[in-house]
Formats: sequence, C-alpha cells, structure tokens
Amino acid sequence: MSGKTPADEPRSWPFEEARKVLKRTGGAVPETGHVLFATGYGPSGLPHIGTFGEVVRTQMVRRALAELSDLPSRLFAFSDDMDGLRKVPDNIPNADMVARHLGQPLTAIPDPFGTHESFGHHNNARLRSFLDRFGFDYAFKSATECYRSGVFDSTLLAILADYERITNVILPTLGPERRATYSPFLPICPDTGRVLQAPVVACDVDAGTIAYRAVDGRSVEVPVTGGHCKLQWKADWAMRWVALGVDYEMSGKDLIDSVRLSGQICRLLGARPPEGFTYELFLDEAGEKISKSRGNGLSVEEWLTYAPTESLALFMYNSPRKAKRLYFDVIPRQVDDYLGWLEKFAAQNGAERRDNPAWHIHAGDPPEAEGHVGFGLLLNLASACNAEDSAMLWGFITRYAPTATPASAPILDRLVGHALAYYRDFVKPAKRYRPATDEERAAIAELADALEALPPGADAETVQNEVYAVGKRHDFASLRDWFRALYEVLLGQSQGPRFGSFVALYGIAETVALMRRAQTGEPIAAE
Repeated sequence: MSGKTPADEPRSWPFEEARKVLKRTGGAVPETGHVLFATGYGPSGLPHIGTFGEVVRTQMVRRALAELSDLPSRLFAFSDDMDGLRKVPDNIPNADMVARHLGQPLTAIPDPFGTHESFGHHNNARLRSFLDRFGFDYAFKSATECYRSGVFDSTLLAILADYERITNVILPTLGPERRATYSPFLPICPDTGRVLQAPVVACDVDAGTIAYRAVDGRSVEVPVTGGHCKLQWKADWAMRWVALGVDYEMSGKDLIDSVRLSGQICRLLGARPPEGFTYELFLDEAGEKISKSRGNGLSVEEWLTYAPTESLALFMYNSPRKAKRLYFDVIPRQVDDYLGWLEKFAAQNGAERRDNPAWHIHAGDPPEAEGHVGFGLLLNLASACNAEDSAMLWGFITRYAPTATPASAPILDRLVGHALAYYRDFVKPAKRYRPATDEERAAIAELADALEALPPGADAETVQNEVYAVGKRHDFASLRDWFRALYEVLLGQSQGPRFGSFVALYGIAETVALMRRAQTGEPIAAE
C-alpha cells in the first residue's frame, strides 16, 4: 500500500472491501498467480438484476484493489448449471416440455426458447450478454464443464476422504427425515440423467467411488469424479472455493448460514474461506423479495430501455447493505443522481474523487459532465408537449442550450431516447389532469401575467423566484401545495423537478399558453 495518511484514503465501501483483500494477501501475489474474485449464478430461472448486481459490485471492489496495489486479479462469473431443475419457472415458454426433464442438470434440459443447446446454456448466454454490455473483464465458468473436465476432481476426492466430518457439518441443520438420507454427494443416474438425492450406502476412498441405493433397491456404484456426481449446495460452494482458489465472493443476506457452513467445510479441506460481503436483497413493487422463477421486479432489458447503464450501476453502488425497491419508479431519480455525481467529479480531487460513485461506475475514468438538462426535466418536457420523437425534444433543448447537439452531447442524446420511452410507457398512461380551483386559477393567472412581464431570455432562477412570490401571496397551506397544483393542473402529474427550470426549457410563451387554458376552469386534455 502507499504511504497515504488515513485522512487521504478513500472510504467508500468498495475501498473498504479491497483493504480486506489486501490484508488477506499481505500484499503478496497468491500461489494461483492472481487474486481471484468470484460471483455465483444459479441459472434455474431467467437472469435478473439482483444476479447482475453482484457482478457489478464485485467489479467495483476489484477496481478499488487495483487502485490500492499492483496485485494482479481475475474475475470468474460462475454458473451452477449442473444443478437439477426442481421446479419449472413461471415465466418461460414450453413449460410442459421442460417439466418432462425435471431433476436433470440444467445443461441437459432442452432450451424452451429454442435458441441454445440447453436451458442452462440459454440462461448462461443471458448472463454473459449483460456482463459484456458493461464491458467487464471476466472469465465465465460453467459448473458442468468444471465437473466433467476434471477441474474439481482432486477436491472431490478430498471431500470423499473426509466424508464423515464434512457430512457432520451439515447434519445438525437438517430435519430428522432429511438427516437420515443426507450425503454431500448427489449421484447422476446413469439411466435417466437425473441428479439424485439417494441414500449413499458405501464410500470407497481408494477407488474414488460411492454406492447409492436406487429406487428399485439395487446398490449402484459411481465415481465421484468426472461429472458422475455433483455436490449438495453448501459442500459444492466450499469445494469451488478450494478448487479454484477463490479470494473474494459476495452473497445475499439470505445466504448467511450457507456462507458459515461452507466456510467450515472449506477449513476442513485445509483452505481459507474467501473474504466476503453480505448485501441486502432487492424488493419488488409490493415489497416482496425478487425471485428468478417468479420473474417479479425489473429485468435488465427493461431498465436499459428506460435509462442508461450508468444509472443501473449507481443503483447497485448505493447502500448495498440496505434493502431497496427495484421497480420502474426508481429509475428517474437514479438517472438524475448519476448526472449530479458526474458534475461534482470535475471539482473534486484525491480521495474525494475516489469516493464519488462516478469513479466506481466508470472504473476510475468518468466522462466529462455535459450539464445541460436532467432526466426529470426531460420527462416533464415530454409531458408538456406530448412528445412523440426525439426531434421534438431537441427543438426545445437547442433553444434552451444552443451549443447542445446530439453529436456534442452524447449523454443527453441517450437520455432523450430513454425519456421518450419512459414517458410513453409510464408517464403518459398515468397523466390525470384536473381543473384548477378558484384560488389556483387566480394564482395561475397572476403567475402567467408575471411571466409575460419578464425580460426576454429570463433564466430559470428568475422564473423560480416569480413562482415563489406568487405562491406566497395566495392562501396555500404551503408552497408545496402550490407547486403540486401547478404540476397537476398543467402537466397531469403530482410532482416534478424545479418549476423554473421546466419553464426555462419549455419556454415562457408555451408555459403561459398552458396557464391561459387552465384559467378556463376546464382540465387541460392531452393534445
């Protein structure tokens, strides 16, 4: 590590995690030749944002380690695709076909989407597609390939040699019925290809085999190596840590007990469990945990339809130990917060910069902020003019910021496209104009007169001051009620960004025209 004083060191959570890894290694390169970061993925359901959030966060810790040291590192994205499918996910096609293959490894089940050689391969491709979209430097690892190729063989034999002690780690956590038949090894049936939870009746360490009791009562002997068996979850996780030499792996709050038990098994095998980080789970619109099989919450593709990838990365960065709702209505705030951090970055230096989320989102090299128009303002502009295409929005933008063009402001250009999609699918269907009350009509009329009296080119702050002044002269319970009235009457929604900024972007004349229509007492219908 450098000779920086503690006050000069970044304190954001990825750096705190990186220091744990640095302490683990003592600053020396591990025997594997690199520090190994790992993320795990269970591809029994379609990938969702919670799965990818683990990779995003892990990469942030990896980048922080590179800032603190010269230690080489690698990131493995590991898929547990040899698991037997226990339940058909609710959100896939050809469910009846998949149901006929229950119990088989995911990579042995035909792809219900018809695009890949198996269901596991399909979902693995979805995972890699997302990681590639973020430009991650990673190596994809498949459990099926590792088991079958022999990568895990030596560790599997070590587990067989210590079968009793490893089994005894898990037994106290099981109910009486499950305890009677539990074995760390799950044989793959030679006849059906299914992953079996069958009673193991014998272990032959010298031969490297187990014998299990089949349904018909026969004793069937199979090797524990070469993909003829896979391990139960907690033993499997520990085996992977040992076999691959994993130094760091995050996991969700629901896996705290699994981390503890896998760590015990790892130590029995003579290895040190990886450093870890427990993150909270994402919740859907109703506050329920997001589930791969149910497909509730947001998909990656949905988020990226309505907002740039950087906003998703910010969502993952923020408060990872806090449970957060992951639904469409969180998107606008994330986009504007990202733009705000990008603007702050230029004026920062040293540790302050490295504690800025933009540093972590852009791997230490954020682009320059453009500082033209925020996402919330774009949504309100789209709402006011009922925008159907980007040309309409750019017509207002270039009048507000003459130097901005799609070529010179690529961030803004992307936001325009996202704003149109978000407005079309969420804002427009929810617009509910209401007529102004008598008091509101009087205040709106006064504000329209005040805006018309402003000098040409009046800026957002000048407009905002007029809005405040008019609101204070009328009998509103609070200024919040005044601003809510403006948005509900003029735009058909209950909130928005600073009204003065909206007027400066939309245009004083255009805003006054809306206000004159509101003075009639009739709701402003969408044009």
